[in-house]
Amino acid sequence: MRLLVLGGTWFVGRVLAEEAVGRGWAVTTFNRGRSGPDVGGVHPLRGDRTDAKDLDRLAAEGPWDALVDVGGAEPRSVGLAAQVLGAQARRYVFVSTVSVYRDWPASPVDESSPLHPGNPDLVVEDPRWDAGRYGPHKAGCEAAVLRSVAPDRLLIVRPGVVLGPHEYVGRLPWWLRRMARGGRVLAPAPADRPIQPVDVRDLASFLLDLVGRSASGIFNVAAPAGHATYGRMLDACTAATRDVRGSDEVEVVWTEPDWLVEQGVRQWTEIPLWRVQPGTWRLDATRAAAAGLRCRPIEETVLDTWAWLAAGGAPVRHERQDEHGFDPDRERRLVDMWKLRSHAATGEKGLV
Repeated sequence: MRLLVLGGTWFVGRVLAEEAVGRGWAVTTFNRGRSGPDVGGVHPLRGDRTDAKDLDRLAAEGPWDALVDVGGAEPRSVGLAAQVLGAQARRYVFVSTVSVYRDWPASPVDESSPLHPGNPDLVVEDPRWDAGRYGPHKAGCEAAVLRSVAPDRLLIVRPGVVLGPHEYVGRLPWWLRRMARGGRVLAPAPADRPIQPVDVRDLASFLLDLVGRSASGIFNVAAPAGHATYGRMLDACTAATRDVRGSDEVEVVWTEPDWLVEQGVRQWTEIPLWRVQPGTWRLDATRAAAAGLRCRPIEETVLDTWAWLAAGGAPVRHERQDEHGFDPDRERRLVDMWKLRSHAATGEKGLV
């Protein structure tokens, strides 16, 4: 198999390239060479995906059995790549996101759920991360690809939350470092809240399996319902970091979500991986499961991510990393406030 990866040095693209090389595939990566080292065993090509001349040079390196656009987020440049390179790949893969769904995270979604209206010709003038624009932009990217690639040659995967080694967003790494510090840890109740992140290695393996079978269509990618809980994830973080924490204990202080909202706690960022919206962890991925997606236990994802960090692993720097986690002083104040509130409520009940 000859595989072209647009990207290949960050997170999903890096692991995808590693997995494909491990399978004995001939892997070419195309990027500017600014964001991280190349994966061993790949044929790296340098260029700018927004430059038509660079894409023409890349097209001359084809054809490929499959092309994976793993990081495209601007509709116009994603469409340009599909226009120039589409005919050079038997299978065209676009890695999208659950954020394309108009009603997510407010409501559960499946592959037939309505998308944000997306402009396939949009040029993004401001490259800074913006959560409100991300979903509509990726929807526009999907529309742009569909202009140049026939549906029977097109594979679109829409992952939910992706965790594991090389994660650059900073969600699981923040929780691991927080547990490594020990002490009282503020967490959103209930501990048995279901979550369904997918390990990046399971996403990569599933995507390449689909490519190998010449699959087409759209697949949500997430762990199945009941796969993990918030409490299990935090327990795994606590266990993974025990050696560096020494005798410092971890006390997880489970607090009511409505109270956290009242205190102005930023959902999804100040407390990573937590939202009150009911659809957050209700991404229907039964189609992917039927097609062979298998998800490893959350404990394995947590342990391997900590091993990567402890060995000196560092993600590609991104502004989103600064969004995640509590200021320690603010966390202490909120824990104290919650403890006082809980003690007062217990005392009042005792007088009845």
